[in-house]
Amino acid sequence: MSNQLSRRRFLVYSSAALSASVLLKACGGQQSSTETGTGAPAGAPAGATIKVGILHSQSGTMAISEKSVVDAELLAIEEINAAGGVLGQQIAPVIEDGASDWPTFAEKAKKLIDSDQVVAVFGCWTSASRKAVLPVFEEKDHMLWYPVQYEGQECSKNIFYTGAAPNQQIEPAVTWLLENKGKQFFLVGSDYVFPRTANTIIKAQLAESGGELVGEDYIPLGGTEVTPIITKIRAALPDGGVIFNSLNGDSNVAFFKELQGAGMGPDKYPVMSVSIAEEEVQAIGTEYLTGHYAAWNYFMTVDTPANTKFVEAFKAKYGADRVTNDPMEAAYIGVYLWKQAVEKAGVADDLAKVRAAAYGQTLDAPEGMVTMNANHHLSKTVRIGEIEASGQFKVVFATDGPLDPVPWNQFVTETKGFACDWSDPAKGGRYKVS
Repeated sequence: MSNQLSRRRFLVYSSAALSASVLLKACGGQQSSTETGTGAPAGAPAGATIKVGILHSQSGTMAISEKSVVDAELLAIEEINAAGGVLGQQIAPVIEDGASDWPTFAEKAKKLIDSDQVVAVFGCWTSASRKAVLPVFEEKDHMLWYPVQYEGQECSKNIFYTGAAPNQQIEPAVTWLLENKGKQFFLVGSDYVFPRTANTIIKAQLAESGGELVGEDYIPLGGTEVTPIITKIRAALPDGGVIFNSLNGDSNVAFFKELQGAGMGPDKYPVMSVSIAEEEVQAIGTEYLTGHYAAWNYFMTVDTPANTKFVEAFKAKYGADRVTNDPMEAAYIGVYLWKQAVEKAGVADDLAKVRAAAYGQTLDAPEGMVTMNANHHLSKTVRIGEIEASGQFKVVFATDGPLDPVPWNQFVTETKGFACDWSDPAKGGRYKVS
């Protein structure tokens, strides 16, 4: 992209990426969009459907990331419906716009549960949005499938987390940086719960692992005034050092443009990002990102038969120029894991049975084999990728296989020794292991 890329153009780009086949209602209204299959399979009651909610930001600063997650969820639903649906019924998604506004997320979650009577919701991206809807799902004892890596320090009975826990993304990234890029770290993030909690974990890990924190700063989510942060980074790291980036949304455009404009390239100032994937690379421009890094569980370049099938199906539905990324893949497999749990439970609307049936579910996912644990998190393989001029990631590190998730962080004093097990009522969301 040219140097004249603006926030407006960035959001327009993201908006254009959404498939025209899905009708999305304006966030300010009380209506929603429902996309159904072509009909119930043979033997099912006429018009039989199972309604699920899809709740992501279709507008606002987070739309650049969340619209593609909707695409992935709708692809999974379309595939499942084409194969006969779930329990002989078609899945009917009800789509709502969280509008990058946390009270709106809570409002829409209530609507999906109370008015639309969905049996599950696939939704959210930021931890702020997840925290906003959490009381709704817990009060109503409902079910959210959350598809994005996050900061941990949470284990709700009412959420299934299909993205990475910190020990499956943040912690391995820090370890790799310490071993390969340097000991001095500057932490930069958007000013909300995920970056601040993630950085609390990183600081504790650095203190235990011989690293050095030289600076930490935040900007409002969606903010583009990054000059003060660039100035602080240069002052704290005059000879170069590691930048750990947990900015979200289109703040990354301004950050990487100005970083490059200041002559702070990846040779001396390698940036490790945990919220930039293929979709964002394509939108920001490889001229600003080549040589920097990201930590995820999935990259579009992962060489598995399941990923080849996923990428081909996604491009066939949405266009040959589209890319896939980690949150999209986590959202896609979340729908399939929910389907498997419903089929094992034999019922879609008894959420206690579906919840219990989800434990131990495995899937040959595009990222590799995943398993749902009783702590509502997936066992996942960890990968670190270097951004290439092609816009894809070259994997420079991967674990030998899936790592079991650890929701309660073991570097942070307050949560060290705690675990989560919803299969045992005596243990639940937080219990002391040692």
